[in-house]
Amino acid sequence: MTTRPEPSPGEDTPVPIDDSGRPATSDGAGADDEPRLSVAAVARRLGVAPATLRTWDRRYGLGPSDHTSGRHRRYGPADIARLEQMQRALLRGASPMEAARYARTVAAPPPQRSLEVAEQPEDAGSGPVLLSGVLDGGNDLKLVGGSNTGGRGLKLTGAGPEARGLGRAALALDSWSVQRLLIEAMNADGVVAVWQNMLQPVLRAVSERRQRSGSGIEVLQLLVDCASTALRSVIATAPAPLNPRPVVLAPAPGEAQELELVALAAALAANRVGHRLFGASLPREGLAAAVRRSAPAAVVLWADQSHYASPRVLEDIPITRQRARAFVAGAGWSPEALPSHAELLGSLETAVARVSETVLG
Repeated sequence: MTTRPEPSPGEDTPVPIDDSGRPATSDGAGADDEPRLSVAAVARRLGVAPATLRTWDRRYGLGPSDHTSGRHRRYGPADIARLEQMQRALLRGASPMEAARYARTVAAPPPQRSLEVAEQPEDAGSGPVLLSGVLDGGNDLKLVGGSNTGGRGLKLTGAGPEARGLGRAALALDSWSVQRLLIEAMNADGVVAVWQNMLQPVLRAVSERRQRSGSGIEVLQLLVDCASTALRSVIATAPAPLNPRPVVLAPAPGEAQELELVALAAALAANRVGHRLFGASLPREGLAAAVRRSAPAAVVLWADQSHYASPRVLEDIPITRQRARAFVAGAGWSPEALPSHAELLGSLETAVARVSETVLG
């Protein structure tokens, strides 16, 4: 650290300068040695627009703590920690005002990541609990009830705070938070409840938003991929199955949609129903071979599009030879066109109950 030469009479007090020749002020890693980030850098870090940070500062006072008029806005570690607390509350469905109040009140730890690497925010430690706008004592961030608005840009009328938080994370392309929110919710409430009350409403809202605007395919793709990852984590960590003969789960040949089938597999796995799950790329001859080799107790064929839901698919696989129960699921199937030995499953909840009852007795 160097200083300017001693001033002559009438000159201002010398200003310390750092090794780069710039004034050692709080705008950079100066006198207090705390690295500070610009608005753009913090926005990239949190996955929000710079205008959003300015709005949070103007409306809720969550800006740089030592910002001086005429200087560039720079966020220190404590400022960023507060913003991460606000984002954490938003992702769990809080309204912006509610999240800002939480962020200002909770004792936020310094950011858990370096200022150069943009990772996802870690969970906070001990602090108040956010209960639909009421701060109370406790160790976790929780949301109960409330009447907050939906995720920005998504029509989520009547959705709960968990769905709103998932919608915000999806729109921000925050894959870490999408997966974390889904896994936490499934651990607490189960696969079926999360599918019905959280994932399905957001998938529908994202699809409708894309139809209205013509854009947003990346949001839908990220949400589907993250949901599949979260659901498959349930399958991977499920307890040992109870049924000696598995259930074969597969999309009808040609069908590209499979997420609801993965949800069925996860719910069955959590129910200790063993299965063999095949993806959308399995051809007709591969499906027939899978049924012959696994000798299943039941086969579930999924089809969302009617032109893939052909009754001939059921005739081409050796279901009757294996004495397996035949089920079909998805919006593509017509009950009138099904053969007598095939049963159409309804909702995910009904499908889980019916298949479990069939193979577990």
